[in-house]
Amino acid sequence: VQLQAFGGGLVQAGGSLRLSCAASGRTYINNAMGWFRQAPGKEREFVATISWNGVNTYYADSVKGRFTISRDNAKNTVYLQMNSLEPEDTAVYYCAAARVSGATSSTGMYAYWGQGTLVTVSS
Repeated sequence: VQLQAFGGGLVQAGGSLRLSCAASGRTYINNAMGWFRQAPGKEREFVATISWNGVNTYYADSVKGRFTISRDNAKNTVYLQMNSLEPEDTAVYYCAAARVSGATSSTGMYAYWGQGTLVTVSS
């Protein structure tokens, strides 16, 4: 059972990146999925979540209107499109699968975590 996030990198402020999270070992089509991030010296924080069927999504206020979460259950993959990136978005981004099917921002509801991918936004 493994979640692998990739797609991070170095980008200038105002630029875009698309993160992907691929699952292997099992399917997560019945699980809500989420993206979290952890900046240096800070605690891990919620970024975005999507329900099992992709109908419901929720975002942290800091990324609302700039980030979009989506999923392709046929590919067992979740995406995070990040636009208008700001230096404050610099962090390691993690994807996770929840114990429930409904979208949730609660870290405690997530049972499976992937390795992170580093996003660095330069000013």
